[in-house]
Amino acid sequence: MAEWCGRGSLLVRLLALSVVISVLSISATAWLAVRDTTRALQQERGRALADDARIYDALLGHAATHHDWTGVSPLVRSLAADTERRIVLTDRNRTPLAASGAGALPQRASATVDPLDVDTDLAGTAGAGGIDARATGPYQLPDAERTALRRLAVRALDCLHGPLDPAPLTAAEGLFPVRTDAEIVVAPSGRPRIVSRGTTVIGDARCAGEFDALAEPTATERQALDQLDDLVNTCLGRRRIPAVRTDLDGQWTPAGSGLIATERRDDVDGCVAGARRTQIAGHVAPPVLLFVTDPGTPAPVGAFDLTPANRLRIFGVAGVVLLVAVGVTVLVGVRLVRPLHALTAAAGRMRNGDTTARVRVAGRDEIARLGTAFNEMAEQRCRVEQLRRDMVGDIAHEMRTPVTNIRGWLEAAEDGVVELDVDLVSSLLDEALLLQHVIDDLQDLAAADAGELTLHRQQVEVPRLLREVADAFAPAAESAGVTLVVDAVPGTLDADPIRLRQAIGNLITNAIRHTPADGRVTLSARHRAAYVEIVVADTGPGIPEEQRDLVFERFWRAEKSRNRRTGGSGLGLAIVRKIAESHGGTSAVSGTVGTGAVFTLRLPAAAGQADPPHGAPLPDRP
Repeated sequence: MAEWCGRGSLLVRLLALSVVISVLSISATAWLAVRDTTRALQQERGRALADDARIYDALLGHAATHHDWTGVSPLVRSLAADTERRIVLTDRNRTPLAASGAGALPQRASATVDPLDVDTDLAGTAGAGGIDARATGPYQLPDAERTALRRLAVRALDCLHGPLDPAPLTAAEGLFPVRTDAEIVVAPSGRPRIVSRGTTVIGDARCAGEFDALAEPTATERQALDQLDDLVNTCLGRRRIPAVRTDLDGQWTPAGSGLIATERRDDVDGCVAGARRTQIAGHVAPPVLLFVTDPGTPAPVGAFDLTPANRLRIFGVAGVVLLVAVGVTVLVGVRLVRPLHALTAAAGRMRNGDTTARVRVAGRDEIARLGTAFNEMAEQRCRVEQLRRDMVGDIAHEMRTPVTNIRGWLEAAEDGVVELDVDLVSSLLDEALLLQHVIDDLQDLAAADAGELTLHRQQVEVPRLLREVADAFAPAAESAGVTLVVDAVPGTLDADPIRLRQAIGNLITNAIRHTPADGRVTLSARHRAAYVEIVVADTGPGIPEEQRDLVFERFWRAEKSRNRRTGGSGLGLAIVRKIAESHGGTSAVSGTVGTGAVFTLRLPAAAGQADPPHGAPLPDRP
């Protein structure tokens, strides 16, 4: 544990980073919680007030237009569904009149719904004397009077929009600005008014007759005003105040020539308001108590507050979260660092020459995959090292044999033991050619590894190329008692014909070498989409599946014999792979043990070449 906690340790840095991030994030979260939660609660309260105002206004409108609360239940249920609130209406004795849900009621009512005494904080429909403007009572106009007033309003509006008198007029002569945006608005009682920008238009000198006719009370309104005047003047008479006359706007003027003292005007206003309530009271629903709560609880909406105790709990929870974060970081860090230390130690042992260094892999996470990759790399390194050693030994052997033969015969000739005749010279030349062949193969592989394998590409007719290669190897096949067959469909390749002959020749040489007498080697070509596959199949012993990944490695031989009849130099198939890769293709081996091997070169077809018609498919092996 001490080595894990040293200066610069990953665990220490991870822990420090976790603590810093946790402190900053939790502090920021706590601060935002304190600020945003309070703001959210305020917004929630605002939304609740808006819903309460909507509920209050709707119920107030029902009370203003109905003489009782019969039939209000559908409205209550609709409002409850829209606002997700529990709504209950009771009388003064808290006897339920309508409810959207059952349950206890809070101690205090949310509001009192009274169209004769509007709560201006919840509704903006209060008219003169605090009476809801929708409570029209006896001022509600019948259809005939509505129609007549509508005609007067249309004539007044047409006059207001009409052309100006060409004679110059001034404001002193009664000309007001033209109200081009004026429109007709119908009041709850059914009386039309002409308004412009929210303000009632009283007309100008041109339209005085139309506006005067529109302002004249109807029979229904005159009867209601007379009734109101009687109620007002009765009240004023008890207070020894002269009689007054009221109008449709709730204003009053002295009925006679007498004047009313300024200090008595408040008394007149009080009598007018009281008389209007008395007049309307019989036409509206009685006052009720309104209860608005959350469903399933009697608590009013928005009862939570971010008090100091609540803030202390928030910071306490934040501290616990910080401790948990630090603890989890320590556990995760230890589990993360332990396999990394094991990987570091194993890499050190491998650096010092211990090829058996491996790490134990547990789990399926990224560290486990890293350990698996390290073990695979170590195995691959061992294989590569073994191949390198085998390659050095094979190179030494392949070059030692011809060099030893050449040296031995030359020393014998020098000592006079043998005569340097034509046959001996020919034998020495064969050994030199074999040595040169090994050197050329090594040079080709070195050039391919360095990316310097030069290709001279041209259009190559595949069937023709295969026949030429088969003709070149026909004597060797005949000498080995092997039948060489060519079966190729027409097609072209953009390739280096010399290098391609070299690769196919190496495959044929390998196939003839491993095919017993009376066997067969088939050289074929076939199309696969945008590729041409050149296949060399034999009837030899085949290659076991576990050895196929090593076939194209340098100096690898299925038979470890040094006999040139079956062993070869081990470089031919490695060169085949490099030539295929330099052409942008691949090389592969398949087949079944006991029936033969199938080597396939898959090379890109020439550009623009169409696939040939589908015929009988060529077999993977004869």
